[in-house]
Amino acid sequence: MIKILNFLLVIGLSGANTLFGQPTALEIIKKADEKMRGTSNRSVMTMKIVRPEWSREIQMKGWAMGQEYSLILISAPARDKGTATLKRDKEIWSWQPSIDRVVKLPPSMMMQSWMGSDFTNDDLVRESSIVNDYTHELVGDTILADRSTHKILLIPKENAPVVWGKIHAYITKEEYIQLLIKYFDEDGYLINTMVMSDIKDIGGRTIPTILEMIPAENPDHKTVITYQDIAFDIPMKESFFSIQSMKRIR
Repeated sequence: MIKILNFLLVIGLSGANTLFGQPTALEIIKKADEKMRGTSNRSVMTMKIVRPEWSREIQMKGWAMGQEYSLILISAPARDKGTATLKRDKEIWSWQPSIDRVVKLPPSMMMQSWMGSDFTNDDLVRESSIVNDYTHELVGDTILADRSTHKILLIPKENAPVVWGKIHAYITKEEYIQLLIKYFDEDGYLINTMVMSDIKDIGGRTIPTILEMIPAENPDHKTVITYQDIAFDIPMKESFFSIQSMKRIR
């Protein structure tokens, strides 16, 4: 018995969790990320930007393959139709059909607003990887939306190309559903909170279909993305994610 107790003390709490079948923080993050992403996906979304005095709605289509490739196309309103954002590995471009111009986004623009919303360029194309660019630690449990939920602390790895100082992720224990993410700057101040809701079966998976981003400095502002349709693990090729595709995709 003494040897067993000493062994558990040596391997530590996280090791003990793995020993008794409880997933580690990294495993939880991986499962939750894969559930929302799949090996590839195609989606139809609405983004509503809400302000105290006004609101506007944008229709979007999205394609993604792994963590390296993504393409987002604006399909409405008419003034923004055809505008697209492309990511290939670490490079990101924006296509502005109204001025017939392709712009390559530098890393310094990752924190800038995307289409005037509360989502950043980094949020929309997922430039940083919550799996590979951060360390992960289980720091607590709570109940959210009547579901037992893990609280996980993500700290960026040294020299990782990330924009956040730390992240708190809340993921359900049963189905690995992301319910809440809090984004902090390097000084530990809360910047944005993303709330996920309206969990339903879509695309063969049980996932949240509404993503609501709320800036800490302006809590009466928010941007809401609603998934109308999504398909996972569909055939895709790297060649689809090109500047030529970005210009002609509809």
